Amino acid sequence: MTAAAEVNGNKFDGVDLGLLDPHINIDSSDDEIKRLADKIAGYGLNVGSLVAPIWGGPTLGSDDDRKTFVEMVRKACHFGKILREHGVRQYGVIRIDSASSPEEWSKDPVNNTKLIAQTFRAACDVANDYDEKLAAEGEICWGGMHSWKTMVETLEAVDRPNIGFQADMSHTLLYLLGYNAPEHRILPKDYNWSDRSVLEAGLKTVTDALRPWTIDFHVAQNDGTVHGTGSHDKTGRHCLATDPNGKLDVAKDAGYWLRDQNGNLTKAFEHICWDGCMFDNEVMLKQQTWNDILAKLVEVRNLHGWS
Repeated sequence: MTAAAEVNGNKFDGVDLGLLDPHINIDSSDDEIKRLADKIAGYGLNVGSLVAPIWGGPTLGSDDDRKTFVEMVRKACHFGKILREHGVRQYGVIRIDSASSPEEWSKDPVNNTKLIAQTFRAACDVANDYDEKLAAEGEICWGGMHSWKTMVETLEAVDRPNIGFQADMSHTLLYLLGYNAPEHRILPKDYNWSDRSVLEAGLKTVTDALRPWTIDFHVAQNDGTVHGTGSHDKTGRHCLATDPNGKLDVAKDAGYWLRDQNGNLTKAFEHICWDGCMFDNEVMLKQQTWNDILAKLVEVRNLHGWS
């Protein structure tokens, strides 16, 4: 579906990969990884960022859990190394989160932030051996990352040069609404979505705080509500690019992440992605879905890209 999408002569350059069952086995042999790389390249696509399956090792669990977390990062880095050496991956990060809930974090915010940072530092040290950068995705369902302020505090506590923030426009919109962190809410509770000036001021507050950390970017839409399944309780509801209930002016609002305070392009990363993890298979099996997404990405590139 990715390879078949085309809009005015534009096609997708590649795919990001979630290294998780049932799609991809993180314990694949090097030969299996190369076969996957050949399959992707056969469609004329590259590979960008990788998602490390760290959820079996919550940072706020046991010492063994934290060791599992770091080991999953190591395996993801090795996966990326083989893809790089095989010629299909020239850019991208390893995506992580705390794998622990805001409720667990809130039991002892100070010490739990230290535990998350300690685990992330160990993972950064491993990633450094592979010349990889880690990106923590700001989703409100993960403890220590559930508000824009706690996200900054966690990144500052890690204090490693090879960690940054993965901004997803759907998830970060929820930061403004204070889900799971009402004390950090920016938009008023009676906010009228037709008043773009208030939304734009809020987006500027969040992006000014997190943009300096941002090293990976998901273009996305959100209708201002939350969606949860399993451990992804109360996280951003991704909407289709054409959803009439979407609250973002996607292409314009992407500029808050892609440009600095003076309007200059940051060029902090080499590719942008549309994350489809929340869409039903029925939606994803329609070619028009992919064409609409590609069209939105091209719109973002036309406004904020470079060549």
